[in-house]
Amino acid sequence: MNLLIRWALNAVALWLTVQLHVGLGITPPTFGALLIAALVLGLVNAIVRPLMVVLTLPFTVMTFGLFLLVVNALAIGVVAALTPLTVSGFWGAVFGALVLSVISALLSRLFRDDRFLRRV
Repeated sequence: MNLLIRWALNAVALWLTVQLHVGLGITPPTFGALLIAALVLGLVNAIVRPLMVVLTLPFTVMTFGLFLLVVNALAIGVVAALTPLTVSGFWGAVFGALVLSVISALLSRLFRDDRFLRRV
């Protein structure tokens, strides 16, 4: 059940990011395409992104962690290559990844809070 909730939260975060027009889009803009993109995004974040982080660790250390922005943009690019997600370029992927991570963190924190769940 927890996995389905996380998948739904990722889909909502992706939808909000696409609605903000920060460099990411969904073509065609359907609910199914959004769910597929959220599923692939979760798989990329769980499998591919950690490998990229380990392989680029020297660059990340030399840039004091700023190279992780590039890693996140590359992960968004991988998702865009596999799904109906569209990216408007490298900087669109960087800004989209930043906005997506902020929205996802806020939604996760909101739904992790027990007081919110008791109100519903």
